[in-house]
Amino acid sequence: MVVLDIFAVMLLMGLVLGFAGTGGSGFIIGILVAGFAIPVHTALGTSIAAMAFTTLSGSISHIKEGNARLRSGLIIGAFGAGGAYAGTFLARLVAEEQLLWLTSGMLLLSGLLIWLRTSSVFPKKEFPLEEETVTLAKLRFWCLAIVTGLVTGSLSGIFGIGSTPFIQLALLVLFGFPLRQAVGTTMVVILPIAVFGSIGFFQAGYLDFTLLIQVVAGTMIGSYIGAKFTRRAPRLLLRSAMIMTPIAGALLLLVKL
Repeated sequence: MVVLDIFAVMLLMGLVLGFAGTGGSGFIIGILVAGFAIPVHTALGTSIAAMAFTTLSGSISHIKEGNARLRSGLIIGAFGAGGAYAGTFLARLVAEEQLLWLTSGMLLLSGLLIWLRTSSVFPKKEFPLEEETVTLAKLRFWCLAIVTGLVTGSLSGIFGIGSTPFIQLALLVLFGFPLRQAVGTTMVVILPIAVFGSIGFFQAGYLDFTLLIQVVAGTMIGSYIGAKFTRRAPRLLLRSAMIMTPIAGALLLLVKL
C-alpha cells in the first residue's frame, strides 16, 4: 500500500516538475521526510539519485520540444558535477535537524529569487533554437559556465537539492536565455549534477535503492508528460510553477520540524 502511495504521489509530482523544468529534489525530500518519515540524509541521497532519472526523461522531452540548448547545458553541468560530488562530503558532517533547517531555508530562498527576478523583468526576445545563438565572448561564456556550475553544483551536493532556481536565474540573467529555454536547459544542467551527487551519497551509505525505484517510477513518467506542456503554457502559469515548487518543498520540511 505504501509503495502504491509513493508511486501515485511521485507521478503527480513528476507532472509538475517536468512542466516547470525542475529536478524537484527539494520537493521530493519534503514529501519523503514529512509524508513518509524517511531520515533526512537518506531522503537527500535518494531524491538526488531520483532527480538524475527525472531530469534525463525531462531533458529528452525538452530537447525534442526545442526548449533546451544542449551544448551550453552540458558544459555548465559538467562543472556542476564536480561541485555536487564535493558538496556531498560536507553534507555528511551536518546533523539531521540542522540539515532540515538549512535545506528548507535554501528552498525558500530559491522561490524568493525566482519571484523577484520574474516579477520585475521578463525576457521579451525569443532566441532561435540553434545552439549557442547568444553572442557571448568565448572567455566570458567559459568563466560564467565555470562559476555557475561549481556554485549550483555545490549547493546541490550539500543540501540535496537541484538548485533549479539558481540555475534558471543564471541562464536568464547572465547568459541571456529566454524563459522557456532557461526552463528546458536547466534540466540538461541538472542531469550530471544529480548523477555525481548521487554517487557521493551512495558512497556515504545514504541511498535506498528500493525507495529509489518507487520514486523514479512515478517521477519519470510524470516528468516526460509534464514537459510537453511547457511550450504551450501561459507565461504566468509557468512562472507560478517555477516559484511554488521549491516553496512547497520548504514548507513540507518545516512541518516536519
